[in-house]
Amino acid sequence: MACGDDGKLSLDSIRDSLIRQEDTIIFNLIERIKFPINPTLYKQQLPPSNISGSFFQYLFQETEALQSKVGRYLSPEENPFFPDNLSDSIIPLTKCTPVLHPAAESVNVNEKILDIYINQMLPLFCTEADDDANFATTAACDIQLLQALSRRIHYGKFVAEVKFRDSTDEYKPFILAQDRDALMKLLTFEAVEEMVKKRVAKKAKVFGQEVTLNDSVEEMKGKIDPLLVSRLYDEWVMPLTKLVEVEYLLRRLD
Repeated sequence: MACGDDGKLSLDSIRDSLIRQEDTIIFNLIERIKFPINPTLYKQQLPPSNISGSFFQYLFQETEALQSKVGRYLSPEENPFFPDNLSDSIIPLTKCTPVLHPAAESVNVNEKILDIYINQMLPLFCTEADDDANFATTAACDIQLLQALSRRIHYGKFVAEVKFRDSTDEYKPFILAQDRDALMKLLTFEAVEEMVKKRVAKKAKVFGQEVTLNDSVEEMKGKIDPLLVSRLYDEWVMPLTKLVEVEYLLRRLD
């Protein structure tokens, strides 16, 4: 989806990708909730005075810097959380026809995603037990989950692009008028959103089952509450995706 044949850019291909990304998010959620919130990870500064921010922020920045060095952020599907801390890529940029409008580079809501994740999502999914000292492992789970959420939410750029191409005359007047509310209304399909919420809840129930060799039909408690996954999509993932779509379209003024 990053570049190449524009003919492959369709709502069907994007929908297929979003459905697969649901799997990644749910599996990463299951991994993260094995640990308590571990609040010290996000609050405590590292002892060296030349390192600013929390232990988590340091680990996340260093992870992104390394991934940037091997080309992760050359793909428009990936959006960094710390864009000012990236290293130059040692991987040469592939020559190809961009799929997205250049405006895509200026749309990044990761600061909002990170704030919501730490202050709202973690308390919802994880226990508030005392720190278990598994800080590095917890941070690794956090980073994988945040990057999966970011990829899913910023896929709104691809959604907006294909919708704009399919119905340019419908979208262009609102873009020229910078009418945010009209664009949000045009992009909202409540029936589709309800279907997504039901699908991710069902996936969470299936993926969260304990697999045993016991043939008993007794239902066991799952690893994750399906209703919480549905809520995750309802309150944050889909609204933030639409925010990305609107911001992308508002900048698409060519």
